[in-house]
Amino acid sequence: MPKQIFLTGASGNMGNAALEHLLLLHKDISVRILVLPSELRHRRIRRWQTDSRVQVLAGDLRNYGDVLTGVKGADYVLHVGGMVSPGCDRFPELTRQVNVGGAANIVRAIQEQPDPNAVRLVYIGTVAQTGSRNAPVHWGRTGDPIKISRYDHYAVTKTQAEAIVAESGLRYWVSLRQSGMAHPDMWKIFDPIMFHNPINGVFEWSTVKDSGRLTAAVCGEDVPERFWRSFYNIGGGPSCRVNNHEFMRMSFEAMTGDYRKVLDPHWIGTKNFHGQWYADSDVLEQLVPYRSQSLADFMHDYGRAIPWYVKATARFFPGAVRKRIAGLAHEEGGTMAWIENNDTEHINAFFGSRADWERIPKSWDRFELASAPTAPVLLDHGYDERVAPDQWDGDVLNQAAAFRGGACLSDASGGPYRPVRWRCARDHEFDMSPNLFLRGGHWCPQCMVDPSTYDDVARRSPFFRQVWPD
Repeated sequence: MPKQIFLTGASGNMGNAALEHLLLLHKDISVRILVLPSELRHRRIRRWQTDSRVQVLAGDLRNYGDVLTGVKGADYVLHVGGMVSPGCDRFPELTRQVNVGGAANIVRAIQEQPDPNAVRLVYIGTVAQTGSRNAPVHWGRTGDPIKISRYDHYAVTKTQAEAIVAESGLRYWVSLRQSGMAHPDMWKIFDPIMFHNPINGVFEWSTVKDSGRLTAAVCGEDVPERFWRSFYNIGGGPSCRVNNHEFMRMSFEAMTGDYRKVLDPHWIGTKNFHGQWYADSDVLEQLVPYRSQSLADFMHDYGRAIPWYVKATARFFPGAVRKRIAGLAHEEGGTMAWIENNDTEHINAFFGSRADWERIPKSWDRFELASAPTAPVLLDHGYDERVAPDQWDGDVLNQAAAFRGGACLSDASGGPYRPVRWRCARDHEFDMSPNLFLRGGHWCPQCMVDPSTYDDVARRSPFFRQVWPD
């Protein structure tokens, strides 16, 4: 019998790359892909409709019956699909239905199979779950605090969906948190979100090719047992760690352009986005090898993928490009629209204050391009991390909870995957497994996804204060 795979998100960048690598790396395989009816004619879907190994299912993640059809008989469920930014910012309720409701439907469908523990579920999380991590806290790892940037509906729903997967009771699940993913269509992105990412921030990128390789490799027979029921950061390693201004320079050079001729530094936010370098991305590479490209390799391919007319416009008509980008900055969701309208809430979130924005130099020759320290500095997780999860006892859990300003309220003898009762620093009580709490970095389901509580939480929680020093 061929290995049965159910894949969501095949029309997207990562999902499409995953499908390509599944068919390349696994010979005896059958893949079902769930595709919105409106996307059946998408170029990425049409190419597979004549492949006998691929079954295209028209459906919607919000419809349980559609999801159940895909899950039935599957050995692996690769849940890559969902709504992403910037669309999430414009349709928060639809985002919740698709991202949270879709994950709930997938878990329910697996639980209703004859042997749920025979199905392996791969969930794709996101670096956005840990929010703004500018220097000096730019090095991160799983278990760090979940911290949502203000107005980031995508991160909220991905965090909630990850919790559904981790608390499902399934034997085989994993959450792979995607970083910035470099893909050949990046030159097409033209949205005010481009002004939200700080110039002096950082990213450890992963290329779409390597993300696809990873998703396919997870379906291999040689994946170790210890890989499952945990959380991992997807990252390309040292060759893919750059400051954002370095990536901006590289991507504009691939278009034969110069970002300094088309952008002004005061158009770009200084905080409240996401991105970090990973101190633990090598862990995933060691368990499931997937890296094949450096960022320089990608940029070479990227330059070849950009049409000649785009390069010609960037090189010979930077004034026209600048005019168009300036207009975008003044559109709804653009930073200059916030300044013009004195939108204090957005200004404070992305710049600190209007006074902070006014101090940003208006020209590149006066703007300091900072380089983040390259020596990893780890956050304190508040317990002895040398203790294996099956040895977590009341002392470990009480210590970790106290470091978060809370307490463990029930017996902790049921193992890392059995929920126990907790109280957070703001006196909310909730049930959560020690695994999601310690290895996933989750905490109070109410406070965790509500940035308006973060000042109060940080005053009471030494754990959270590490990433919320203000």
